[in-house]
Amino acid sequence: MSDPKDQTTIIPHSQQPLVTRAYPNTEELEKIILSSADAQKQWAKVPLSGRITIANKFVDEFSKMSNEIPGELTLQMGRPISQAMGEVRGFLDRARYMISIAESCLADVSLEDTDKPGFKRYIKRIPLGVVLVIAPWNYPYLVSINSVLPAIIAGNSVLLKPSPQTPLTAERFALALTRAGVPFTVIQVVHLSPKLTEYAVRHPKVDFVSFTGSVTGGKLVQEVASHAGGFKGVALEAFLGGKDPAYVRADADIDHTVAELADGSFFNSGQSCCAVERIYVHESIYDDFVPKFVNIAKTYKLGDPTKPDTNLGPVVSLASAERIRKQVEDAVKAGAKKLVAEEDFPVAKPGTTFVAPQVLVDVNHSMELMMEETFGPVIGIQKVSSDEEAVKLMNDSPYGLTASVWTKTDSNPESEQAFLRIVDELETGTVFLNRCDYLDPALAWTGVKNSGRGISLSKFGYDQLTRAKSVHMKIQTQ
Repeated sequence: MSDPKDQTTIIPHSQQPLVTRAYPNTEELEKIILSSADAQKQWAKVPLSGRITIANKFVDEFSKMSNEIPGELTLQMGRPISQAMGEVRGFLDRARYMISIAESCLADVSLEDTDKPGFKRYIKRIPLGVVLVIAPWNYPYLVSINSVLPAIIAGNSVLLKPSPQTPLTAERFALALTRAGVPFTVIQVVHLSPKLTEYAVRHPKVDFVSFTGSVTGGKLVQEVASHAGGFKGVALEAFLGGKDPAYVRADADIDHTVAELADGSFFNSGQSCCAVERIYVHESIYDDFVPKFVNIAKTYKLGDPTKPDTNLGPVVSLASAERIRKQVEDAVKAGAKKLVAEEDFPVAKPGTTFVAPQVLVDVNHSMELMMEETFGPVIGIQKVSSDEEAVKLMNDSPYGLTASVWTKTDSNPESEQAFLRIVDELETGTVFLNRCDYLDPALAWTGVKNSGRGISLSKFGYDQLTRAKSVHMKIQTQ
């Protein structure tokens, strides 16, 4: 089977073509990679202060585009236009934070306090070289900013490969960077077929690969990189998959918790790596919690994402919709009970990308619904009798991206101690208290198990995109 020559983005809600992008041939891709490697050497010579100045100009240039982006994003991946601006704001917030810490994170580490007389030692942070960023479609701006901008500030060049579903996002990102003063060959967007992506991953001039996507895709990237010769760095960033749990303790503020967890479950049609996908509720409040959650689910307006009153859009593809429906039906066959009537959302018909919000009870861990990523507007709620049972179930997963605990620590010191014990016991990258589905750029974004390997954001994000070089000077030789 021959490799495709181009890609076409299909609008999720209408199933009509949006844009088509041609793939380079192998010779063209080779030139792109070599030009990136050459450009990186020159870019690294620009003083850090100069790169930071350009990064600040980039924020201004991207801000000028902000009114054009929501509509484009809605057509590419289906998020309601009423919610799309949130990704722009989050993108800019993360950019500003990573710029603000760049100087301290990339400065030489002095050892002057422990230097012996006649010696000077320090550690430099050196760019890796050419960084290939393979970005996802579900939060294309928010995920890309985590690695692309810090990589460029650190002195790397970047090849940015967007998902075929969201090609315009990478093009806008690169346009803002070049308008700010980043050389065109330092940030290049590459639309690649699977075969060409493998070529880029194993290319000797590509020094580091940052991948965000499926577990299957991450394993393939790792395998290809391992056969590339040498020891190529690979970050299978903490977005490979998630089945993020929430535990609602007996003293939780139920109204607050229900509202927050419904949003964490259904926002972006559940298509978030850190969406809440399973909820464990203490048996003493279970009967109060569930109907309130169902009532919120029934208020969602599912439909055309380009309309301002829609707050639940389609999932990304017909294949995704069918997979989600099958997971729900398999759970029902195994004994689960659906609490949202299908007639409440008549637009959610088989053969469409519209999937109704669904709440299931009488679920357990023998069901795929509670074990494997749904990536849709569906939640399973399970009753538990204790913290110990909740933690055991929360950890009973091949994934470990985020987890949330809901309890009143402000008025109950025992609840705070319980939360801190649970933090230590959970096998996950981030633990939230009384919130969920959120990234703070000052905190390390990371995961365990099949949720990936690597760190982005925070000061540790710069460590991943640089290497240490030690300098040991004997100044006095006599």
